[in-house]
Amino acid sequence: MTAAFPGTRLHSATRLLHAGAPALRDGAGPVNVPVVRTSTVRFENTAAQADHHHRRTAGERVASYGRHGLDTHRALEDAVVGLEGGHRAFLTPSGLSAITLVLLALLSPGDHALVADGVYAPLRRVDSTLLQRLGITVEYLSPTHDDLASRLRPNTRLLYLESPSSLLYEVLDLPALSAVARDRGVTVATDNTWSGGWFHQPLALGANISIQAATKYISGHSDLMQGIVVVDSPALAAKLSTAYEALGLTIGADDAYLALRGLRTLPVRLAQHQRNATAVAEFLQQQPQVSRVFYPALPTDPGHALWKRDFSGASGLVSFEFRHATTAAANAFVDALRLFGIGASWGGYESLALAAQPERLREHRQWTGDAPVVRLHIGLEEPQDLIADLAQAFADAAPAL
Repeated sequence: MTAAFPGTRLHSATRLLHAGAPALRDGAGPVNVPVVRTSTVRFENTAAQADHHHRRTAGERVASYGRHGLDTHRALEDAVVGLEGGHRAFLTPSGLSAITLVLLALLSPGDHALVADGVYAPLRRVDSTLLQRLGITVEYLSPTHDDLASRLRPNTRLLYLESPSSLLYEVLDLPALSAVARDRGVTVATDNTWSGGWFHQPLALGANISIQAATKYISGHSDLMQGIVVVDSPALAAKLSTAYEALGLTIGADDAYLALRGLRTLPVRLAQHQRNATAVAEFLQQQPQVSRVFYPALPTDPGHALWKRDFSGASGLVSFEFRHATTAAANAFVDALRLFGIGASWGGYESLALAAQPERLREHRQWTGDAPVVRLHIGLEEPQDLIADLAQAFADAAPAL
């Protein structure tokens, strides 16, 4: 439903295009939400100041200080809530800060959390450098190999997932895992960055919290750092709000504007990323130097059936394993690429390549190989140009492969 078309059920892409749009005043108004920058909020009188303070304490999204955000922030929050089908969104300075917010908001000394072993690797640093010091126990499990119910403890408070997983794109049975956890009163959070929130709606599949690095597909232009947390209920919103305020988290109005701009073209960009990545993945499958391609949209991928059931599309991330190669040979292959930049992030318009670190691969129970893996982010270039570049890199690195 939308205020502009009462009684009309619009398609998702149309709703996303209009979400958070500014209202018309005096018969006219801007297409885009203005960038409202401020460090201070002024009040008409002390009664108004006290009213704002009380309303905010009660959970309303009103600003009594610049850190709380104004029109630009609210528009982005509303748009992302609509995208994810949630109750409330929290904007943070990075994807990792969004993850840390969830962990600190929901876990206390003595608590236990179960984390999928294929998650974004920096979460493990948050565990080793912060959570352990606070007396919080984190255990890692393979959701596709371990029995979740037997790993839950009386003090388990959080199940943290990522589907598809980082680097190898293992697709998890989110509805089944969420049902087990929620039956025991355990909150379920999942990293949804891979899909940009467009190809996958984890809150509708049983998760309580969806986390994204808006740095990636929501931005789409590699020009901002941002994280977003979307929760499914007022109770969770209250818990996260307390930690959010205590940690002083916020983002700049300009970054909120850039993320909102990126959201408007998210469906179109992701559709092209998928077309390009599928073409590249199919090419890689035919290369004699490649033993396996990791891409859930391929019918040969082990997670294809779950992907087809729970996702409406696939992003631009494709990884592949060499058949016989050393780490040095994999690096030589990456260095030989001309159209792919070398970089750790992804989600922008440009194509990127990165040789996966062996220690990161060994964290995944899914990983059973011993040859190097290269992760590609397939951008918006003409796919035949990218394929030609990959072909010449295979040829150039052939002696080492």
